[in-house]
Amino acid sequence: MSKSREEKDKKEIRAIPIKLEIRSSGEDGKERTISGAIKYNTDSAEMRDYWGDKIVEQISDGAFTDSLKVRNVVGLWSHDTSKILGNTKSGTLRVYNESDELRFDLDIPATSDGNDAWTLIQRGDVDGLSFGMSNIKDKWSSENRADGKVYKRTILSADLFEISPVAFPAYPSNEVSARSLEDFKDSEKRAAQKVEDEIIKRKLELELELI
Repeated sequence: MSKSREEKDKKEIRAIPIKLEIRSSGEDGKERTISGAIKYNTDSAEMRDYWGDKIVEQISDGAFTDSLKVRNVVGLWSHDTSKILGNTKSGTLRVYNESDELRFDLDIPATSDGNDAWTLIQRGDVDGLSFGMSNIKDKWSSENRADGKVYKRTILSADLFEISPVAFPAYPSNEVSARSLEDFKDSEKRAAQKVEDEIIKRKLELELELI
Protein backbone atom coordinates (compact mmCIF):
# COMPACT_ATOMS: atom_id res chain seq x y z
CA MET A 1 0.00 0.00 0.00
CA SER A 2 1.43 3.36 -0.99
CA LYS A 3 1.94 5.97 1.70
CA SER A 4 1.95 9.74 1.58
CA ARG A 5 5.16 11.63 2.36
CA GLU A 6 3.58 12.79 5.62
CA GLU A 7 2.96 9.19 6.70
CA LYS A 8 6.47 8.11 5.71
CA ASP A 9 8.12 11.02 7.55
CA LYS A 10 6.13 10.53 10.74
CA LYS A 11 8.49 9.51 13.51
CA GLU A 12 7.43 6.67 15.76
CA ILE A 13 9.01 5.91 19.13
CA ARG A 14 9.24 2.29 20.22
CA ALA A 15 10.58 1.12 23.58
CA ILE A 16 11.93 -2.26 24.62
CA PRO A 17 12.38 -3.51 28.20
CA ILE A 18 15.79 -5.17 27.91
CA LYS A 19 18.88 -5.65 30.01
CA LEU A 20 21.45 -3.06 28.99
CA GLU A 21 25.02 -4.36 29.14
CA ILE A 22 27.58 -1.99 30.62
CA ARG A 23 31.37 -2.11 30.70
CA SER A 24 34.23 0.23 31.46
CA SER A 25 37.87 0.04 30.41
CA GLY A 26 40.95 2.16 29.96
CA GLU A 27 42.69 4.25 32.57
CA ASP A 28 40.56 4.58 35.71
CA GLY A 29 37.62 3.07 33.79
CA LYS A 30 37.06 6.27 31.86
CA GLU A 31 36.07 4.47 28.65
CA ARG A 32 32.43 3.58 29.27
CA THR A 33 30.18 1.65 26.87
CA ILE A 34 26.61 0.38 26.97
CA SER A 35 25.27 -2.30 24.63
CA GLY A 36 21.88 -3.67 23.72
CA ALA A 37 19.81 -5.04 20.86
CA ILE A 38 16.55 -4.68 19.00
CA LYS A 39 15.26 -8.21 18.33
CA TYR A 40 13.85 -8.95 14.89
CA ASN A 41 10.76 -11.09 14.23
CA THR A 42 9.72 -10.90 17.89
CA ASP A 43 6.33 -9.71 19.11
CA SER A 44 6.28 -6.41 20.96
CA ALA A 45 4.39 -5.87 24.17
CA GLU A 46 0.66 -5.83 23.56
CA MET A 47 -0.92 -2.49 22.66
CA ARG A 48 -4.49 -1.40 22.02
CA ASP A 49 -5.85 0.93 19.40
CA TYR A 50 -8.49 3.63 19.85
CA TRP A 51 -11.29 1.05 19.71
CA GLY A 52 -9.63 -1.29 22.20
CA ASP A 53 -8.45 -3.89 19.71
CA LYS A 54 -5.26 -5.75 20.63
CA ILE A 55 -2.16 -5.04 18.56
CA VAL A 56 1.39 -6.38 18.51
CA GLU A 57 4.27 -5.33 16.29
CA GLN A 58 7.35 -6.99 14.86
CA ILE A 59 10.42 -5.54 13.23
CA SER A 60 11.28 -7.74 10.26
CA ASP A 61 14.89 -8.78 9.73
CA GLY A 62 16.33 -6.44 7.16
CA ALA A 63 13.90 -3.63 7.98
CA PHE A 64 16.75 -1.20 8.67
CA THR A 65 19.22 -2.46 6.04
CA ASP A 66 18.69 0.29 3.47
CA SER A 67 18.48 3.02 6.11
CA LEU A 68 21.79 2.07 7.71
CA LYS A 69 23.55 2.36 4.34
CA VAL A 70 22.70 6.05 3.95
CA ARG A 71 21.60 7.47 7.30
CA ASN A 72 23.50 8.33 10.47
CA VAL A 73 22.01 7.14 13.76
CA VAL A 74 22.42 9.13 16.97
CA GLY A 75 22.44 7.97 20.56
CA LEU A 76 20.34 10.28 22.73
CA TRP A 77 19.63 10.50 26.41
CA SER A 78 15.87 9.79 26.73
CA HIS A 79 15.15 11.12 23.21
CA ASP A 80 16.39 14.59 24.06
CA THR A 81 18.09 15.94 20.92
CA SER A 82 20.07 18.40 23.05
CA LYS A 83 21.63 15.49 24.97
CA ILE A 84 23.67 13.58 22.41
CA LEU A 85 25.58 10.57 23.71
CA GLY A 86 27.00 9.29 20.42
CA ASN A 87 26.74 9.16 16.65
CA THR A 88 27.48 6.53 14.02
CA LYS A 89 29.14 9.25 11.95
CA SER A 90 31.86 9.76 14.55
CA GLY A 91 32.03 6.08 15.52
CA THR A 92 30.94 6.69 19.12
CA LEU A 93 27.78 4.70 18.30
CA ARG A 94 28.34 1.44 16.46
CA VAL A 95 25.42 -0.50 14.99
CA TYR A 96 25.59 -4.13 13.85
CA ASN A 97 22.77 -5.35 11.63
CA GLU A 98 22.69 -9.11 12.27
CA SER A 99 20.26 -11.76 11.04
CA ASP A 100 18.20 -11.89 14.22
CA GLU A 101 18.80 -8.51 15.85
CA LEU A 102 20.19 -5.02 15.55
CA ARG A 103 22.96 -4.71 18.14
CA PHE A 104 24.65 -1.50 19.20
CA ASP A 105 27.58 -0.26 21.28
CA LEU A 106 27.32 3.30 22.58
CA ASP A 107 30.34 5.02 24.12
CA ILE A 108 29.19 7.28 26.94
CA PRO A 109 30.89 10.71 26.87
CA ALA A 110 32.45 12.44 29.87
CA THR A 111 29.84 15.20 29.80
CA SER A 112 27.29 16.07 32.46
CA ASP A 113 24.59 14.29 30.47
CA GLY A 114 26.88 11.33 29.83
CA ASN A 115 27.85 11.09 33.49
CA ASP A 116 24.20 11.23 34.54
CA ALA A 117 23.30 8.53 32.01
CA TRP A 118 26.14 6.27 33.11
CA THR A 119 25.34 6.64 36.82
CA LEU A 120 21.63 5.90 36.37
CA ILE A 121 22.27 2.92 34.07
CA GLN A 122 24.89 1.51 36.45
CA ARG A 123 22.48 1.78 39.37
CA GLY A 124 19.72 0.09 37.35
CA ASP A 125 17.41 3.12 37.46
CA VAL A 126 17.47 3.18 33.65
CA ASP A 127 17.18 -0.29 32.16
CA GLY A 128 15.38 0.11 28.86
CA LEU A 129 16.10 0.87 25.24
CA SER A 130 14.02 3.03 22.97
CA PHE A 131 14.42 3.80 19.28
CA GLY A 132 13.01 6.34 16.87
CA MET A 133 12.07 5.29 13.36
CA SER A 134 9.98 6.34 10.38
CA ASN A 135 7.99 3.56 8.76
CA ILE A 136 8.38 3.11 5.00
CA LYS A 137 6.57 -0.16 4.42
CA ASP A 138 4.54 -2.42 6.69
CA LYS A 139 1.92 -5.14 6.45
CA TRP A 140 -0.96 -6.19 8.65
CA SER A 141 -2.32 -9.59 9.57
CA SER A 142 -4.59 -10.94 12.27
CA GLU A 143 -4.83 -14.12 14.25
CA ASN A 144 -7.09 -15.64 16.89
CA ARG A 145 -5.35 -16.40 20.16
CA ALA A 146 -6.55 -17.88 23.42
CA ASP A 147 -7.36 -14.42 24.77
CA GLY A 148 -9.02 -13.16 21.59
CA LYS A 149 -8.23 -11.65 18.22
CA VAL A 150 -4.89 -9.87 17.78
CA TYR A 151 -3.83 -7.60 14.95
CA LYS A 152 -0.16 -7.85 14.01
CA ARG A 153 1.82 -5.14 12.26
CA THR A 154 5.11 -6.17 10.67
CA ILE A 155 7.57 -3.38 9.87
CA LEU A 156 9.19 -4.42 6.58
CA SER A 157 11.24 -1.28 5.92
CA ALA A 158 11.95 1.79 8.06
CA ASP A 159 14.42 4.61 8.57
CA LEU A 160 16.22 4.41 11.91
CA PHE A 161 17.02 7.80 13.43
CA GLU A 162 18.00 7.29 17.04
CA ILE A 163 18.64 4.90 19.90
CA SER A 164 18.07 6.03 23.48
CA PRO A 165 18.46 4.56 26.96
CA VAL A 166 15.17 5.29 28.75
CA ALA A 167 13.78 5.01 32.27
CA PHE A 168 10.31 3.79 31.30
CA PRO A 169 10.59 1.13 28.57
CA ALA A 170 6.89 0.69 27.84
CA TYR A 171 5.33 0.48 24.43
CA PRO A 172 3.14 3.57 23.93
CA SER A 173 -0.57 2.98 23.43
CA ASN A 174 -2.57 4.33 20.48
CA GLU A 175 0.54 5.23 18.47
CA VAL A 176 0.17 2.76 15.66
CA SER A 177 -0.79 4.27 12.32
CA ALA A 178 -4.58 4.38 12.56
CA ARG A 179 -5.08 4.77 8.81
CA SER A 180 -3.17 1.65 7.79
CA LEU A 181 -4.85 -0.46 10.48
CA GLU A 182 -8.31 0.77 9.47
CA ASP A 183 -7.53 -0.02 5.83
CA PHE A 184 -6.63 -3.57 6.86
CA LYS A 185 -9.80 -3.95 8.96
CA ASP A 186 -11.87 -2.76 6.00
CA SER A 187 -10.17 -5.30 3.73
CA GLU A 188 -10.99 -8.05 6.24
CA LYS A 189 -14.63 -6.96 6.31
CA ARG A 190 -14.80 -6.94 2.51
CA ALA A 191 -13.26 -10.41 2.33
CA ALA A 192 -15.68 -11.75 4.94
CA GLN A 193 -18.63 -10.17 3.13
CA LYS A 194 -17.49 -11.72 -0.15
CA VAL A 195 -17.38 -15.17 1.46
CA GLU A 196 -20.81 -14.64 2.98
CA ASP A 197 -22.23 -13.51 -0.38
CA GLU A 198 -20.78 -16.59 -2.06
CA ILE A 199 -22.36 -18.83 0.57
CA ILE A 200 -25.76 -17.17 0.11
CA LYS A 201 -25.45 -17.39 -3.68
CA ARG A 202 -24.55 -21.08 -3.53
CA LYS A 203 -27.41 -21.76 -1.11
CA LEU A 204 -29.88 -20.09 -3.48
CA GLU A 205 -28.52 -22.08 -6.43
CA LEU A 206 -28.99 -25.33 -4.50
CA GLU A 207 -32.56 -24.37 -3.54
CA LEU A 208 -33.37 -23.62 -7.20
CA GLU A 209 -31.96 -26.97 -8.25
CA LEU A 210 -34.31 -28.72 -5.82
CA ILE A 211 -37.41 -27.01 -7.19
